[in-house]
Amino acid sequence: MTADSTITADQPILRSARLVLRPLQVADAGLLALYTGDKRVAEGTRSIPHPLPPGATEQFITRALAPNRTEDVWVLDGSPSQSSSVLGLLSLKPLDRQQSQIGFWVAPAFWNAGFASEAVRCVIDANPHKARTLFAEVFQDNTASAHVLTNAGFDYLGDAEAYSVARKANVPTWTYIRRM
Repeated sequence: MTADSTITADQPILRSARLVLRPLQVADAGLLALYTGDKRVAEGTRSIPHPLPPGATEQFITRALAPNRTEDVWVLDGSPSQSSSVLGLLSLKPLDRQQSQIGFWVAPAFWNAGFASEAVRCVIDANPHKARTLFAEVFQDNTASAHVLTNAGFDYLGDAEAYSVARKANVPTWTYIRRM
């Protein structure tokens, strides 16, 4: 799992055995809208609304590619393994004191195939933010994502709650930490 010297949108392109983690492209809008329009995906995140409003995907891509963006977003591109060019997304948001927060989702058609685990490990290995510590949170009803984190070396830190736009409610979360 390595970082290319190629930089797009000021982010490295990362590679693993079956994935290319690359910055978003305008051409990704159709598949992203299809996947994020799925209630199961939206309800697994804090910020994706359901139903997905028209233009939301294009606005998200514009924000993710802006020079003043607040997080790096990578597409999980499965083309190297003859899969979809968009399997899901992974984000890395820089925090203070050399810390970052990681988040991810995978489209339901690709669940239980190890893509989330592979993408998280790839970002950990590359450590593009040169973080000393990574944080993550998952909703407590998303045990699959909790397993992705613990299998990648994250330790349980505590319980909290976060607002889910799709659920229109605060949802209990588990918070995780990984020292690099």
